Amino acid sequence: MSEAVNPTSDHLSSNDTLSPEATRSSTHGSSTSSANGGSPPMNAKTPEGSSPMSSPSLLSRNGSMSDFSGYQEEWETPPETLTLFDLLDNLALPTRLEKWQLKLSAQTDKVRRQREKLKLSTFTAKDKVVEEWRRRLPPPDEQLEKYRKRMRQSVDRLGSKWNNAKNVTAREKVSFIAGVLNIFISGYLIGGYPEYFYYWFTAQLCYFMPIRYYTYQKRGYHYFLADMCYFVNLLLFLTIWVAPSSKRLFISTYCLAYGNNAVAIAMWRNSMVFHSLDKVTSLFIHIMPPVTLHCLVHLTSPETQLARFPGLYAIKYSTPESNMHYSLLGMVTWSSVLYAIWQLSYHFFITVRRREKIAAGRPTSFTWLRRSYAHSWIGRLILGLPQPLQEPGFMLTQYLYALGSMLPCPIWLWYRWPSAVFLLALFSWSIYNGATYYIDVFGTRFQKELEQMKKDVAKWQASPEVFSSPLMTPKPQDGAATPQPIGVDDPSNKNGHKRSEGSIDQIPLLDTQHEGSTATEKFDGGDVRERK
Repeated sequence: MSEAVNPTSDHLSSNDTLSPEATRSSTHGSSTSSANGGSPPMNAKTPEGSSPMSSPSLLSRNGSMSDFSGYQEEWETPPETLTLFDLLDNLALPTRLEKWQLKLSAQTDKVRRQREKLKLSTFTAKDKVVEEWRRRLPPPDEQLEKYRKRMRQSVDRLGSKWNNAKNVTAREKVSFIAGVLNIFISGYLIGGYPEYFYYWFTAQLCYFMPIRYYTYQKRGYHYFLADMCYFVNLLLFLTIWVAPSSKRLFISTYCLAYGNNAVAIAMWRNSMVFHSLDKVTSLFIHIMPPVTLHCLVHLTSPETQLARFPGLYAIKYSTPESNMHYSLLGMVTWSSVLYAIWQLSYHFFITVRRREKIAAGRPTSFTWLRRSYAHSWIGRLILGLPQPLQEPGFMLTQYLYALGSMLPCPIWLWYRWPSAVFLLALFSWSIYNGATYYIDVFGTRFQKELEQMKKDVAKWQASPEVFSSPLMTPKPQDGAATPQPIGVDDPSNKNGHKRSEGSIDQIPLLDTQHEGSTATEKFDGGDVRERK
C-alpha cells in the first residue's frame, strides 16, 4: 500500500513546485475522478515543505474532503487550503456588493423623489391655472350682476341724452341763450349802431378769452392759444385801443383777419352750435375780427373814423398816387412782416422750448394736423416729407395758405358789398356746419350706442352656456348642494319652469315687445340726436 502512494512522491521531488496550470489540471482531474465514482487514496499526503496546489484567485474543490466531512456542503473549502488571496477576495466581495446595493438604493430614492416632485409640480401648476381662471372669470352670479350693471348704465346713458329734463345742464342752457343773444345783439348793432360794434367785440373778447384759457389749460390744450387766430384778435385789440393811428398795423391786421382768420371757418369747420360754449367761442374768434373791421371800414361815418381811427381814415380816403394808398403788394408785404414775427416767436417759444412736453403728449397745431388731417391733401402733403422737414414744411404751408387767403383783401377793403357777401357766406357756412353736427353727428353717435347695446344684449342672450363653465362655477362647501348652472332646469322644480332669478334666458332683446308694458319707444336713426 505504501508503494501505491510513493510513486507520486517519487515523481515530485521536495524542491519541485507545481505551476498554476498544473494545479488546475490536477484539480480538474480530481473533480472528474470524483464525479466518475473514483476517489483518491485517503492517505495521500502533500510533500513536506510544498505549498498547497490551489489558485490564488479561485477556491479549489478537493474531492477528498467530501469523504472527510460529508456533512459539509460540496462548495465549502477546507480552511487549511485557503490562501491570503482567497481571504482578501472573500472579504472584498461583500463590501462591493454592499456598495452596489447602497448605490442602487440611493438611485432608486432619487428617482422616486424626482417622480414625486414632478407629480407635485404638475398638481401645483394645475391648481394655479384653475385658481387663475377662477380669479379672471368670476362666478355666474357676479357675471350676471356685471351684465345687469352694464345694461343699466347703457339705458341710463341713453335716457340722459334724450330726457330734456336731465340732458341740458345749466351751463349749456346759459351757452345756448348767450349764443342766440349774441347773434341778435350783433345783428342789431350792425344795422343800427355799427360805429359802436367794436365795444361789443371788446366785451366779448374779455368774456370769452379767460374762459377759453381756463378750459384749455385744464384739458392740456393751452399751446393752441399761441395759434394765429388768437394773435389776430390781439392785433385787432391793439389797433382799436393802443395804436389806432398806425396805418401799417391796421392794414396788416385787416389782411390777416379777412385772410387767414376768416377762411379758417371753412377750412377747420367752425360750427354754430349754440349749446356748446367751446364751439361758440371758436366761431367768435374767427368771425368777429372781420365783422368788426367791416363795421369800422364800411359802416362807420368818416367823422368818427377821423376822430377815433385816424390811421383807418388816412388809408381809406387816400388817393391812388399817395403813399398811404396800399396796393396788394403793400398789403401782403406788411402783413407778411407781422406773420413772420408771429411764426418765429411761435417756433422759438413753443416748438423749441417746449419740445420735450410736446413729445410727451402736449397737442399743438402741428400734431393735431398730423392726427386729424392725415388723410386729407394737406396732411398727405406734409407727412409725405422726411421727418426733419415736416415742421418747416408745415410752417411754409401755413404761410402759403395765408398768402392765398390775402389775395382778395383789396376787394374787401375798397368795396362794401363784396365784403358783406363774403362775411355772409362765412356765417352761412358756420350755420351749415352746426346743422350737420346736430343732425348727422348727434344722430349717428346715438344710433351707434343703441346698436352697441343691442349687440351686447344679443351676445349674452345667445350664449348662456358661458355661465355653466366648470372653471367659473364656485366650489361647493362641505355639505352644501352643488349649484346648478344658470339657464338649466332645476331638478327640484316640479313644474319644469326655469329659474327666474339669475337666468340669462330671461333677459329679453331690446326689440322684443313685452306684455304689460305701457309704452314701447322705437328709435329711428334719422330722428335721434346726441350731445357731445
